[in-house]
Amino acid sequence: MQQNIQENDRLWLRFKYYTFYEIDPKYDVVRLTQLYEQARWAILLEDIDCTEEEMMLFGALQYHISKVSQSEPQMLSTNAAMDDLESALLSLEVKMEGESSSATELLRSCVNVRFRPKRLTLKGYKQYWFKFQDTSIAYFKSKEESIGEPIQQINLKGCEVAPDVNVAAQKFLIRLLIPAPEGMNEVFLRCENERQYAQWMAGCRLASKGKSLADSSFQSEIQSIRSFLAMQRNNSGSSSNAASRDESINTHSLVSPRYHKKYKTKQLTPRILDAYQNVAQLSLSDALMRFLQIWQALPDFGLSYVVV
Repeated sequence: MQQNIQENDRLWLRFKYYTFYEIDPKYDVVRLTQLYEQARWAILLEDIDCTEEEMMLFGALQYHISKVSQSEPQMLSTNAAMDDLESALLSLEVKMEGESSSATELLRSCVNVRFRPKRLTLKGYKQYWFKFQDTSIAYFKSKEESIGEPIQQINLKGCEVAPDVNVAAQKFLIRLLIPAPEGMNEVFLRCENERQYAQWMAGCRLASKGKSLADSSFQSEIQSIRSFLAMQRNNSGSSSNAASRDESINTHSLVSPRYHKKYKTKQLTPRILDAYQNVAQLSLSDALMRFLQIWQALPDFGLSYVVV
């Protein structure tokens, strides 16, 4: 703490903790609803930042949840012993499958990506051969040189991982804020496609929490990222005409005030309906879970500021 801090100085302490909820929609109906309301208001009140594309997706999910909750019966929880046993066995099976498949992925985790430190913003991306080593990433000039010493090894434990994605433009960037003695180093990893992005984003998130690719949650993290990308992808299917005829959408209850200052309601409505096409088939519980998963994946999730 010896950084020119004098007695009685006011400090802003910034810390991040990870809370990932193990929720079973079948049994945790009340908890799921409470978390949804907490997340929803955090977004609408701009307590947490998100991109414009993410905001439209949040709006679409809220719109869908509102519609489905009026027509779908209340989610019921059953406490039968057989249901508990079946659920426990299924969870164990998924965990064991995750462990074995993750070990396979660990062997295949060497891929070509591009990276650029922030200080080199005038230069383009350079292509290197990257690979994961526990909670670090190392890069080499080529695959052939990867058996020797790396150019640099970056420890991701404790770093911040943020997406910079535009699916329509095929832009898949991973932004890393890495703690260093002189401050925070900003590094960008540029992936070639959705599949590569999902794998590397999942790996970086786990590494930032001190977990390796062998962790059982690796595959579920990849699946969550892929689902999010699929929801962002424009879907101009035949159902778009039906949705566009939906008249009264109260956009004020779906997006934050910032976007009402930036756009008119008639501009926001078609964008929310566009995103709605990608979530229209979700059940109520799936829509609630998807909302929470995307909320938890935001870069500022879990950050708190305190005055000491």
